Amino acid sequence: QVHVVESGGGLVQAGGSLRLSCVVSGRIFDRSGMAWFRQAPGREREFVAAIKWGVGTVDYADFAKGRFTISRDGAKNTVFLQMNSLKPEDTTDYYCAACDWHDKYKYYQPGQYAYWGQGTQVTVSS
Repeated sequence: QVHVVESGGGLVQAGGSLRLSCVVSGRIFDRSGMAWFRQAPGREREFVAAIKWGVGTVDYADFAKGRFTISRDGAKNTVFLQMNSLKPEDTTDYYCAACDWHDKYKYYQPGQYAYWGQGTQVTVSS
């Protein structure tokens, strides 16, 4: 069983930065995948970024490219999402997710991930 806990959300002004953290406990394999999603009330969960645990291959949603960076610390079993140049439209809840098998074709689909955290709220003021 894998357990996922996010932290690092908060309030920041537009143009500012936040770093989200996701501690993953349980069995993690080189083939495992980790991802960040976000979801606003009444909207579908939206892919943000993904990383394959072993080799560190990363993928980003278009809105995240150039502003967000996903990374991992294997020693601490932690995945990070560094968010720079934040915009008010980035305001929402962010979720960390994990799966046993990273799929290079479906990494952006929420259904690929079996393990989810409770979410952390990010608010960007204008």
